[in-house]
Order: sequence, then structure tokens, then C-alpha cells
Amino acid sequence: MIIFTQCVLVFIGFFLLCKGADLLIDGASSLALSFKLPKLLIGLTIVAFGTSLPELAVAFKSIYSGVPDIAFGNTIGSGIMNILLILGLASIIRPIKVKEQTIYAELPILLLITLTFTTLLCDVFLGNGKINVFSRSDAIVVILVFFVFINYLLRQSVRKKEKVRGKPEYRIFTSFLLMAIGLISLIVGSDLVVDSVEYIARDFGISDRIISLTVVTFGTSLPEIITAIIGSRRNEQELILGNILGSNIFNICIVLGIPILLFGNVSNVTINLLDIVMDILTAFLLFIFCYFDRVISKINGLIFLFLFLVYYTLILII
Repeated sequence: MIIFTQCVLVFIGFFLLCKGADLLIDGASSLALSFKLPKLLIGLTIVAFGTSLPELAVAFKSIYSGVPDIAFGNTIGSGIMNILLILGLASIIRPIKVKEQTIYAELPILLLITLTFTTLLCDVFLGNGKINVFSRSDAIVVILVFFVFINYLLRQSVRKKEKVRGKPEYRIFTSFLLMAIGLISLIVGSDLVVDSVEYIARDFGISDRIISLTVVTFGTSLPEIITAIIGSRRNEQELILGNILGSNIFNICIVLGIPILLFGNVSNVTINLLDIVMDILTAFLLFIFCYFDRVISKINGLIFLFLFLVYYTLILII
């Protein structure tokens, strides 16, 4: 009976996720038109931060509870899943065109932040200790990089006034209200799915590492997944790409940075070299595909999905 109840909660969670994504995209698109802002900027900031709130909640809860491996697994897993699964699915539905500014600025910034994070995390592999420790000073580094990124976005929005065509569908207040309701629905929905699926997984005796890299990661990435699929069907390519890039940057710099800054040094035991290499590889491949093709094509999407299946097959058997 308990398992049946958890399954019902999963379906309710998925319903909230779908409706929440609809409202979030409608509000964000209308808001961008109201302020004459590029949708990429809205995706990189408001939408990205909002859809990353589940990851932030998980990180605070896990680090405070003394199980930081869940936070690390969730952050790395979300970064990999956002690119391989979400952009893979979205680009198969409709190829995603990439602007030059994104190729020469946002994507290299994401790659730099990913390399910085993984380097700071690899104490054992770099011979700096017997365990991997992410310190308070490491957290300060990634938080500072984040504020440099935000400063860059603000300067770009002021310097490059792009012509934004179209009339907003809603008033500014209504747009904010739709986004707020959408975000709340996404967060509540993802909580229901994560908690219920995690309960079912533990009932079947699945390990904490597998849960953090699969169940928790998938659950906290559901807002991005649903937002990307619905956005792709509505031809909101800029919003999708901005959301993924912003979410990955936010997850590293803020989702891990803020809790560790507050609670102090944390060690990581279960995240291995495979996870770290795949995190770097996905960011690098995204940059390469965009740099040479100026679009994330259906072929690129299929490659992303293939790598996603290979990686998750490996973590289940290693």
C-alpha cells in the first residue's frame, strides 16, 4: 500500500512539473519582451536560478546532515544530465541555434568554471591529500567566479541592445506571477518525485551513491528537463540553452559554494575519476559542437544521448 501511495505521488509530481514548466516559460518569454531583453539572458539568470532551486535545497540538506556526497553527486550528475540528456532530447526535437556571443563567451565561461571546480575537488588525484576536500576557500573561489559571470551578463545587456521583436502576452506583474507559480510548482513537483522515487529505491536496497547520481540527480533535474522539452516544442531555443548553461554554472558556484561557505570544509569519498572526467568531457563536447557547427544538431543530440546511456551504464556496474 505504501509503494502504491508513493507511485501516486510520483504521478502528481510529474503533473505539477509539466504545468509549472508551461507557466514558467510563458512568464519568462513575456517578461523578456516586456523589458526588451534577449531570452538567452532571461534563461541564463531568472529561469536558470529558479530551476536550480531543488539542487540548492538538496545541497543544504545533505551538507547540514553530514552526507555531502549526495550534494557532490547531485551537482556533478546534474551538470552531466543537463547537457547529455536535456540538450540531447531538446536538440532532437528541434535543432538549437547558437549565437556567436554564446560560443565565444558563455560556453568558455562554463568550461572554465567546470575545470576550476573539478581541479579544486581532485585533491587525491593531484597528490594534495588522502581524501578529496572542498574547503571554504574553494567555495569562495567559485562564488567569486559566479559574480564575475553575473557582472559580465549585466555589462553585455547594457552594451549590446539587441532588437527584440514581438509584444508581451502578459503585463509585467502577471509575468512575474506566472513565473512564481511555475517555479513553486516545479519545486513541489520535483520534491514529490524525488522523495517518492528515493523511498521506492531504498525499499529495493539501492546504494546511496547510485541514488545520488541517478534518482536524486534525475529528480532535481526534472524542472530543466520538462522546461527544455516544452520550450523546444515551442521553439524557445534561446531560453533552453540559457537555462542549461545558467543552471550548470549556478549549480557549481552557488549550490555547492554557499552551503560549504556557511558550514565549512567538506570531504568527498564516493565521487570517482569517471564522474569527474565525464563532467569535463560533456562541457568540452558542448563547446566543440557549438564552435564548429553553430548549432546543436539532431546528430549532436544523438551523440549526447549515447554518451548519457554509456555513462549511466558504467556507474551502475562499477
